[in-house]
Amino acid sequence: MKFRLFLLALLLPLITQAQSSISKVWVPDLGNGSYKNPVLYADYSDPDVVRVGSDYYLTSSSFNSAPGLQILHSRDLVNWTIIGAAFSQQPPLARYNLPQHGNGVWAPAIRYHNKEFYIYYPDPDLGLFVTKARNPAGPWSAPICIKEAKGWIDPCPLWDEDGQAYLVHGFAGSRAGFKSVLAVSRMRADGLSLVGDEVLVFDGHDQHPTIEGPKFYKRRGYYYIFAPGGGVSTGWQVVLRSKNVFGPYEDRIVMAQGKTPVNGPHQGAWVDTPDGKEDWFLHFQDQGAYGRVVHLQPMQWRNDWPVIGEDPDGDGVGQPVLVHRKPAVKGPPQPLATPATSDEFSGAALGLQWQWHANPQLGWAFLSPASGTLRLYSVPLPADYKNLWQVPNLLLQKLPAEQFMVTTKLTFVPRFEGERVGLVMMGLDYAYLAVSNQGGQLVLNQVVCKDADKLTPETTGPTQQIPAGQPVYLRVSVQKGAKCQFSYSLDGQQFTPAGTDFQARGGKWIGAKVGLFCTRAGKTNDAGSADVDWFRVEAAQ
Repeated sequence: MKFRLFLLALLLPLITQAQSSISKVWVPDLGNGSYKNPVLYADYSDPDVVRVGSDYYLTSSSFNSAPGLQILHSRDLVNWTIIGAAFSQQPPLARYNLPQHGNGVWAPAIRYHNKEFYIYYPDPDLGLFVTKARNPAGPWSAPICIKEAKGWIDPCPLWDEDGQAYLVHGFAGSRAGFKSVLAVSRMRADGLSLVGDEVLVFDGHDQHPTIEGPKFYKRRGYYYIFAPGGGVSTGWQVVLRSKNVFGPYEDRIVMAQGKTPVNGPHQGAWVDTPDGKEDWFLHFQDQGAYGRVVHLQPMQWRNDWPVIGEDPDGDGVGQPVLVHRKPAVKGPPQPLATPATSDEFSGAALGLQWQWHANPQLGWAFLSPASGTLRLYSVPLPADYKNLWQVPNLLLQKLPAEQFMVTTKLTFVPRFEGERVGLVMMGLDYAYLAVSNQGGQLVLNQVVCKDADKLTPETTGPTQQIPAGQPVYLRVSVQKGAKCQFSYSLDGQQFTPAGTDFQARGGKWIGAKVGLFCTRAGKTNDAGSADVDWFRVEAAQ
């Protein structure tokens, strides 16, 4: 195992180079020994992190997106690269072959035990699941359900020094009928099943409403449960401690917004550095259309209580830092790294940043390394189609910064009336710029949909005829506040605005996403296609 991890450490720089170049829109490493928050300016919601040797691995909620449970790697908690995903299709397949907005993988926990990586995750409608791997980049085992239960969420394991194993979890009020309480169960030593009944260990209704997302640790004889309270956008970080795994637990707020602009700082992971001399905490901040972005905070212990962030008044309740020195690393400095965004489609695999809006199906897309393109075939719309909320073949990625610009070059070859390819900004409200086949001609226009989850009809803007058989460049520019402007070009140089400004909006428990789709109105025995030459994320103009 040590050799495998050593080999992975050698290969990760190559994986990084192959998958992405350094972001042109957000680099948290300031290059002077310090970093700025967020360290991940993207929707890695409910992050959890584990350190193994000198390496850190992060996973987060992926909900209905596939591949799911993306895995990120870093050696300094600041520079991160996507290295894989725990599954390419989410089980059960029949359920997740269709869009399941807001369902699927909620807050996971990643741990390393007995030379294996474990990820525990909840499906709030089905129960608690576990998958494991020898190599964090994969392959991961098929997820197995360790507890069938509706409304059990946010599981996290703890293997104790005496060989006993436990699992803490929360409850979703929307499914279980109650919330704001945490429970602990005994677990078999192999981590693959629970033993006996769960024990209620904390009720947060009075002081910490909506307490959830617990993470389990042990330090100096104390059992610690780190759990956010107060809700996603306005809450705080709670820590519980006890000398007994089943309690009673004392509670304390250890981080809140304070006098900073970082709202709701909570839910994340405590890790230390390889030398054991520094402690750090990664957590999310809800930024609306941008999703839940990830911050890194220094952490200190006082009287066996953690204090997260800076504590200017010394009351033991920290507040987030915006800029800070980087964590210590073992060995050579971590090179600059950022999650992939742009994709030239020149290899045999999609960039690891891409996720479909449901389990991908054969025939949706094919890479062609010889031509350096991604071919998207038009997929029939659902029989009861109202808008894109119902469409599974949306190829999307997270928004990468507060301001950025996406441009894609493609050639559309339709075969039938109504086939369409588009660049979409997807969410509860969405907009896209599409090229479609109407009356045997290619036309381009902006389409907007408000309250897509309510299946409201789309509003179609004026059309502009464009030449067939040649590339077209589609672009969306995103400014502060997630305000979007679409434009197009026929030569890649001069871009013409298309449609009105659009205010991006997050989806169900997620931020907005940007990407591509290709659809057709009817079922035929053939399909038109779009060859996408590249998809580039650059600084906004």
